[in-house]
Amino acid sequence: MPIKAVVWDIDDTIFDYARADTTGMHAHLTAEGLLERYESAERALERWRELTERHWTRFGAGGVTFQEQRRDRVRDFMDAPDLSDDDADAWFQRYVGHYESAWSLFPDTLPALDALAGEYRHAVLSNSALVVQDRKLTVLGVRDRFEAVLCAADLGVSKPAPEAFRAVCTHLGLPPAEIAYVGDQPEIDARGARDAGLLGIWLDRGGAAGEGPSGVHRIRDLSELPALLRADTRFGAPSTFG
Repeated sequence: MPIKAVVWDIDDTIFDYARADTTGMHAHLTAEGLLERYESAERALERWRELTERHWTRFGAGGVTFQEQRRDRVRDFMDAPDLSDDDADAWFQRYVGHYESAWSLFPDTLPALDALAGEYRHAVLSNSALVVQDRKLTVLGVRDRFEAVLCAADLGVSKPAPEAFRAVCTHLGLPPAEIAYVGDQPEIDARGARDAGLLGIWLDRGGAAGEGPSGVHRIRDLSELPALLRADTRFGAPSTFG
């Protein structure tokens, strides 16, 4: 079956999350007078990312709500377990202001979307919340490129669970074999999509060592995506894209 739709991850796939996170958090910690608590700005950012991963894992496992994991991140980072919900929310919103000021798409995002616009349907599947990602895509000027935006917080299931990928298949009314999924995480995105029956594509912008998961396609830049999709390599010759 030919590919009829491309489903996209957002953060660090089409949107430069890492740069925005670094720039925004540095500005926020400076404004809050918190950098002096750490050996360096880099150490403060490392701690924030450690806590983000820890509490996002709790959310993904269904242990807390999306809002609760945000509050707990703030409390742990501030070493303030008794911080009220309102104060934690206010702290996070101040961070968001700095973070959003650094938002940008990757340079290859719009050219890739333009190149694929006439041939494929497009949607998003993100391990975030619709209220966050819908606004992000709108601010970045690309929300109208996607007919659907599905997010873990609203679905009740996160990638790499097959149910998350099948939800977007159901929404599009297409079988998994007719959908490609593009994301920056080799296991959560590419392998998860592959295991659910989609064409899994790993966008490896950093050139990671090793071969990555078997049975998925690896690209280094979104400019490689149109040729990969048109090659339909799952059902013919082996892929030359890695």
